[in-house]
Amino acid sequence: MHDDLKAKGAIIQRDMETYAIKAHAPGGFVEPADLRRIADIAERYKVKAVKLTSAQRFMMIGLPEDKIDEVISQLGENGTAAAGLCVRYVKVCPGKQHCKRGQQDSLAMGMELDEKYHGLQVGWKFKMGVSGCPNDCSEVCIKDLGLVGSPKGWTVMVAGNGGSKPRLARKLAENVPSREEALAIMDRVIEWFRASGRTCRIGKVIDEIGLDKLREEIL
Repeated sequence: MHDDLKAKGAIIQRDMETYAIKAHAPGGFVEPADLRRIADIAERYKVKAVKLTSAQRFMMIGLPEDKIDEVISQLGENGTAAAGLCVRYVKVCPGKQHCKRGQQDSLAMGMELDEKYHGLQVGWKFKMGVSGCPNDCSEVCIKDLGLVGSPKGWTVMVAGNGGSKPRLARKLAENVPSREEALAIMDRVIEWFRASGRTCRIGKVIDEIGLDKLREEIL
């Protein structure tokens, strides 16, 4: 596939002729007007399917190559989801704004993280999540970096990932009492990873140096 298509997140499909692209939906939330626009575009370009992905993005499947730029342009603010060696997404649960079990405002936190980090270039693909309670509906347990809410604040989790060599995230800090402190820790972890220059999942780096070493440098 052409490099420019890779940068746009276009994925060749099984027919080896058409592509899929993903529309960004911060936190998995879209306004009704945006949802209508996505549906209208899907009908206009006769896509084969629209799938809501596990990363809370809308995937349009079955686009010819010569229509990809048109579709991206018409998606407007939703644009295309980040692809490549960057922060791909921030998966978010409804949190205490909506869920009866929510203990922290994961929605507001997740939207802030998405605005700050979505598409940020790092050493490898990087996935984030925010859950409002220990039930962890956003699966922070398999994210490179994320937050889990509790009655006492936030737990910062790091070094998880799925894939062919899955690993569970580990607790970097517990009971972080404020939004500002939690965000500061997240920022330091990402900057530490970028500064390391490593081209692999952050979990592999932490496996090599040890979590205590990361705590010393971050906290």
